[in-house]
Amino acid sequence: MKKLDQPMPGNLTVQYCPDSIEITENPPRFIWLPDLDDEARYALRMKRADAAKGKELLFSNIKQNFYTPDLCLEPGRYVWSYALWDAPSGKTSSEWSTEREFTVIDGLPQTPALKHERRYADCDMQRPRLWLRPGELPGMREKVLADPQYCQWSNFVEKSVDPWRNRELIPEPSPYPNNTRVPKLWRQMYIDCQEVFYAVRHLSVAGRILDDADIIADARRWLLHVASWNPAGTTSREYNDEASFRVASALAWGYDWLYDYLSVEERAHVRDTLATRMREIVTHVIVRAKIHLFPYDSHAVRALSAIIVPCAIALIGDIPEAQDWLDYAINYYEGPFPPWGGAEGGWAEGPGYWMTAMAYYTEAANLLRKFVGHDFYQRPFFKNTGFFPLYTRSPNAVRTFFCDDSTLGAKPGLKVAYNMRQFAGVAQNPYFQWYFEQVKVSSAGTEMEFYNWGWWNFPFDDLQYLHDYPHIEAKEPVDLPVVRHFKDIGWVAIQKNMHLPEEHIQFVTKCSEYGTISHSHGDQSAFVMFGYGEDLAIHSGHYIAHGTPMHMDWRRQTLSKNAILMDGKGQYAGSNKVECRKSSGRVLEVSQREGAHFISMDPTDAYRIEIPYLKHYRRDIHFVHDSYFIIVDQVEFEQEASIQWRLHTLGACDISNRVFRYEGEKAGLTGEVVFNSSGPISLRNIEGFETLQPADYEGLPRHWCIEASTPKALKQTLVTLVTPYAKGRGKRVFHFNDDQGFATNLYFQDDMNRFYTISLPKNF
Repeated sequence: MKKLDQPMPGNLTVQYCPDSIEITENPPRFIWLPDLDDEARYALRMKRADAAKGKELLFSNIKQNFYTPDLCLEPGRYVWSYALWDAPSGKTSSEWSTEREFTVIDGLPQTPALKHERRYADCDMQRPRLWLRPGELPGMREKVLADPQYCQWSNFVEKSVDPWRNRELIPEPSPYPNNTRVPKLWRQMYIDCQEVFYAVRHLSVAGRILDDADIIADARRWLLHVASWNPAGTTSREYNDEASFRVASALAWGYDWLYDYLSVEERAHVRDTLATRMREIVTHVIVRAKIHLFPYDSHAVRALSAIIVPCAIALIGDIPEAQDWLDYAINYYEGPFPPWGGAEGGWAEGPGYWMTAMAYYTEAANLLRKFVGHDFYQRPFFKNTGFFPLYTRSPNAVRTFFCDDSTLGAKPGLKVAYNMRQFAGVAQNPYFQWYFEQVKVSSAGTEMEFYNWGWWNFPFDDLQYLHDYPHIEAKEPVDLPVVRHFKDIGWVAIQKNMHLPEEHIQFVTKCSEYGTISHSHGDQSAFVMFGYGEDLAIHSGHYIAHGTPMHMDWRRQTLSKNAILMDGKGQYAGSNKVECRKSSGRVLEVSQREGAHFISMDPTDAYRIEIPYLKHYRRDIHFVHDSYFIIVDQVEFEQEASIQWRLHTLGACDISNRVFRYEGEKAGLTGEVVFNSSGPISLRNIEGFETLQPADYEGLPRHWCIEASTPKALKQTLVTLVTPYAKGRGKRVFHFNDDQGFATNLYFQDDMNRFYTISLPKNF
């Protein structure tokens, strides 16, 4: 018998699951830490642990350290364990692991995995396999010839097919000078490879659907050209992973759709080139990045849907590894995925990377739905995830969201809208369709922006979706709750009157266990605010390129957030992934009180890495009468320290003593420090980006920051009143303090004679 290692999980690894946690779907998703041997096989054992004893369930010869049964469990209490498995003998080869417990309650969503045995036995191996099946081609051809408007076919041909006909071939990208990455050249390489992908996919699809020899000849020309590019050259994963993803996708779609129009030698060349590129990508994802152990690699996880699924479907049956690659992707989607959220539908990398991740996931899920006949959208995450952009990235907001996003400074990207339409079709959700229709209008004309054209082709998206999914009638979000708490990622969003742009208030805050890892920033307990048609408390800075000084030294750092600094220092947001994961926080409470919505957060751990003498920090937010915000910051140190309360705006604030005012074109806000336990505060306007050189943001607008600084003290309590208003309709909130006894009572009265009270203990 072999020794079974049962190591303790770390901050960056997967966790043993389930382990006395709430189960959100039936069956549970089982995950454990893998054996040292990458070739190890496992057995999983389950048995009832309550009075309703049943037979033991055993699943064997499991290839990965995660497994989802293809059957549902009866409600009850269970224990599970795992062991190493010896395939030749058909027996376990180690002792069983520690037993862990879980409970399946009645009424959970039933989401069994795709069958494990003979998984592909019923798949149609004819071609094409990607999107339309061979039997669908004649009907599609008949419909588009009879009605060119069917599924917006004529728009697809005009914008996505005709531009590549008889066009000069795009040359293989050249190396960077001295093999040193240059953002401008990287972007050009990126676009070149995306356009090659468009040419191959769209010409191949149109040629086959129309049975047009000339279009097919153009498609072959592009496919054989890109197949001639060096798999170990500038478009390899080692040199430029984004370029490699696009080239591999082009080869997969061309190989699949043009298979019958290639000679035996041409097929072999395209197949072998694609297989070589795939082996490099798969080696990185599974062997190096090890996303089954370390799941927080954004690009590696995205490679499953963007590359591995379409390429494995195209190659299955032609090379032996393809089935293993597809199995890994399917099992991952039905197990550890999503690494950045859970049943609530949140995505810890923010709405920008939700857009990217969900765009590629939905493409893969749709391909798998056609090829293996399994609906991968039934898990709770996919039913709920459309609420994440709905609540955190409203259609008119420009700078009021968190994390990295290439659309910073613009309204939500069109692909967010297209994702939402997909989830509207999947979940039959009319609010998601409403979002799609709003953003389709608000972001019209951005189709050729880099963050769109470099990633997506909307006419092809329209063609696919309209062919495969029914239309959903939109519904305005008039009856949704004002507050939504994404417990899975520690985000809380307030949306008041989202359907009325001139009366709309959006407020988003977060305190997340994910910390600053990957595309997250040092923004635990920070907030952003949109009000009455305008961004008010903003996500400061500009998107220039990932890794630039603007990105690393400003946007990722706490000093660019609507948060506090302590002795001028913020949360850890450097490049050490271990420290990034530790730089975390947690939401303590989200509740409704008489007259207010209440949010309480503890971001202590996020600050303690840079401020080791911090004992405790708590931020409470009261959204009072759906009108104004009271922010209470309570900090305790082991040595005296000051805090700097910061709020970022697009322009300068007017300041006077403890009061500040910002006014934009449509709306404004007033702010006032109504209580500070450590003495008088100093208030100042800051222009620009303090940590950067002017060359780092040349030609870009400067933003402003209002900063309130306190005297040093062991304990700090700072209460700030922030009131958004529509221009020309200013609000006034009156307040006074009553500090008799051992508490300070703060009373607030608005212009409708409504009162609200907060009681704070004194700092003795």
